[in-house]
Amino acid sequence: MKRALGVGGLVASSGALCAATLGGGGGRNFVKPNAGGGGGGGGGGGGNSTDFTDMYGKILESSSSSSGGGGRGTALQEYPEVLVLDVRGMHCGGCAANVRKVLENVASVQSANVNLANESAVVRIAVRLDEKDLQEARSAGVRNAPDSSSSSSAAASVEVVSGDVGVQIMIASIKNKAKIEGDKLAELVTASGFPTTLRDNSSSDESSGEYDQGMQRAKEKREERIKRIRESTKKVALAWGLASVCILGHAAHYLKIHSLGFLCKTQTHVALSLFAMVGPGRDILTDGFNAFRRGGPNMNSLVSMGAIASFGMSSVAALVPKLMWPTFFEEPVMLLAFVLLGRAVEDRAKLKASSDMSDLMNLVPSTCRLLVSESSSSSKSPLSKMISVEAIKPTDKILILPGDKIPVDGVIVNGTSSVDEAALTGEPIPKAKRKGDLVSAGTINCDGVLTVEVSKSGSETTVAGIVRMVESAQNRQAPVQRLADDISGVFTYGVMATSAATFAFWSTIGTKIFPSVAAALGASAATVNAPVLIAAQLAASVLVVACPCALGLATPTAVLVGTALGARNGLLIRGGDVLERANDLDVIVFDKTGTLTVGKPTVEKLTTSNLTSEDEVLSLAAAVERNSTHPLAVAVNKRASQNGNKTYECAEDSFKQEPGLGAFGTVNGKKIVIGTKEFVESSLKSSAFPPELEDAFKRSNENGSTTVCVSVDGKMAGVFEIRDKLRSNAKMTIERLRKSKNKNFEIIILSGDRQETADAIAKSIGIDPKNVYGNVRPEQKAEFVENLQKSGKCVAMVGDGINDTAALAAANVGIAMASGVGAASEVASIVLLGNRLPQVVDAIDLSAKTFGKIKQNLAWAFGYNIVGIPIAAGALLPAYGLALTPSVAGAVMGVSSIGVMVNSLLLQLEGRKFSKEEDEDKE
Repeated sequence: MKRALGVGGLVASSGALCAATLGGGGGRNFVKPNAGGGGGGGGGGGGNSTDFTDMYGKILESSSSSSGGGGRGTALQEYPEVLVLDVRGMHCGGCAANVRKVLENVASVQSANVNLANESAVVRIAVRLDEKDLQEARSAGVRNAPDSSSSSSAAASVEVVSGDVGVQIMIASIKNKAKIEGDKLAELVTASGFPTTLRDNSSSDESSGEYDQGMQRAKEKREERIKRIRESTKKVALAWGLASVCILGHAAHYLKIHSLGFLCKTQTHVALSLFAMVGPGRDILTDGFNAFRRGGPNMNSLVSMGAIASFGMSSVAALVPKLMWPTFFEEPVMLLAFVLLGRAVEDRAKLKASSDMSDLMNLVPSTCRLLVSESSSSSKSPLSKMISVEAIKPTDKILILPGDKIPVDGVIVNGTSSVDEAALTGEPIPKAKRKGDLVSAGTINCDGVLTVEVSKSGSETTVAGIVRMVESAQNRQAPVQRLADDISGVFTYGVMATSAATFAFWSTIGTKIFPSVAAALGASAATVNAPVLIAAQLAASVLVVACPCALGLATPTAVLVGTALGARNGLLIRGGDVLERANDLDVIVFDKTGTLTVGKPTVEKLTTSNLTSEDEVLSLAAAVERNSTHPLAVAVNKRASQNGNKTYECAEDSFKQEPGLGAFGTVNGKKIVIGTKEFVESSLKSSAFPPELEDAFKRSNENGSTTVCVSVDGKMAGVFEIRDKLRSNAKMTIERLRKSKNKNFEIIILSGDRQETADAIAKSIGIDPKNVYGNVRPEQKAEFVENLQKSGKCVAMVGDGINDTAALAAANVGIAMASGVGAASEVASIVLLGNRLPQVVDAIDLSAKTFGKIKQNLAWAFGYNIVGIPIAAGALLPAYGLALTPSVAGAVMGVSSIGVMVNSLLLQLEGRKFSKEEDEDKE
């Protein structure tokens, strides 16, 4: 299945965010007319790399033509936008389902994903522009607009202005209407009981020095969560203080401690119960009943019903003593104490789950040393002053001392040092840096003093882009989560129906069929209407034990931990849908150049004729090749530089290059020709090829090297054997893939290089020659991947260059080496920031482990409810005399949610298994 090339790179554009976040939409296009919008879901983030200015300009032209003279017509045109809402107050999967239902009931909403773990909703909407909006844009963006009385086509006289102002007005109009619609959606969700705000996704182009809004927002969300934990801790302390009094009262009763007899009195228990419900449990009860009132009951509704039912039954027993019903006013106290404890532990687990993201956000310091003046002599230190990072602008120079975190992306203009880049790439060994080298925000200067000229700061830095990308990935659902969400939407109603059925059964025929259950629950023979008492207890337990929260947290918590853990170790995984596809992989296709190899050709051997010396041939060849930027020419020059050969100059105006063949020039009065064998042979005075060079040529072809010949004054002088060096860890990576515990992957090489060269690389790393394809053009790579998919295979493509972009996008999972061009990273599902080949295995393993956690969580959530609800309904009463009281049911319910969180957090242990070896191929 072919997928649209997607935006979703580290620094995403604001216009095409739709598919990047909601990717995996199966190629559905919400743009009318055809603007190339979304789609997606394949390798990359799904999305679109179309030039939106050009796109809207063409739309203006076409709409101008179709409107005819005078701009008649009122047809609406729709354009895609994606909004992100921050939603507070969601406690369970039922809450998330209610929010999604509210959003999807709005006509302009195409789809909505609600993330319980991230407390956010990503909404795809269609923004509608009418003829009036288009006419306003055309008025600003065209010359010679047609007169309204003209009967001729508008297209005949409309000239679109270059750098169209009208297009910008149109884009602004779309975004303005999207914001208005977003505010309305936020108000609608808020009115349904979930305080919601529209997230501002505007870029920071006006002030590149500002902190990235996404990073700041995430920090604020973390601070809010910490504040909420503090508040919940206070509630837990108060609730368990009340519960302790209840427990102490029971202990006093059984131990005959008369001095504490007042704790056993019904009046004391009534007071404790009321205090628990109007004090620490008030928010649960009010939210639960408000959810009922709005027609969307949630987990709080179930807990509220259980607490009120227990209090109500106890009140009846206290007010009508002749019923001989026992009172259990302590049940609401214990129930709320357990629920609040579970919530507090769950909130702490959520905070822990987002700790990797917090570490990423804290990589950038808030202040830095702005260089005021550079030192005028070696004895003086440069003058600097501490300022806020927000005030830094491109071209500013900052001073970085040993131990400092680097606050910006920039280039070193003075100094040498080693820089620890582990936070971004996962590579543990600091990298040597000197003048002219690039540095990234969030890395640490180890030992030297550096002066860095700022190129990007704030929202434009690499680390800010990583945070945005990870945040976007965490909002993307794994398809399997949709099932859990759909079930959560009706779960609460199902539980209430089960509770009602439980009450009906035990209050009518249950105790008659199983008379022994009355004694098991403490009802004596004198108890009036004992079946009603038993039925009410069991019905309340059913309400409380059910846990839609575990269903809602099963997927997002695992995705949250997995993607953040990956980002901390140099693996950018774009979302839950990617994790699910990576878990199903059958075939892994590798590009050769820049992926399995370093991507920088080097001279392996130079063989010269018996009549010339190696140094002389190398110096003469380098003099000609110095005028070329071809990779093979660069390799020859590098070899000459490393050997310290004499430096010759090519005579002025003598150099000429023949694309695809070679080059020639005059050096020291000698005509030098360098290139392919055929090209050089055409310049020879004699067709004779020296035997020693003929042998070198054959050897070079046999081992897959690229052969470059050189002649001097019409005589064959030498043969260069040039190879793109194989990555030192390529063979180990292939072996690890073959030994993968997940499955036996089929491994294929696709290369645009010669078949002989590709075969040589495959042989050296142990790949079956039948799975090696050379001379493959870029479009053929994508076709090859699609053909594999048509045969039922799930395919990963690993590449780095622009020629791999189509194949990366077509693959089920596209994996891009970070050293590659931006286009490859933008369409890839996974980006390897460390640029280390073993990270391919790490990424696939992490995806498999994360998806495994998702399946475990869902199995636990479904299994818990499937087992827990029948037990609470009294399934074990007849045979074993076992039943859950509402308070015990509440404790068990809390454990179910905590279990999901803890299981997801165990993913963090996988970070120890990532490859940490230094990349020996780096220069």
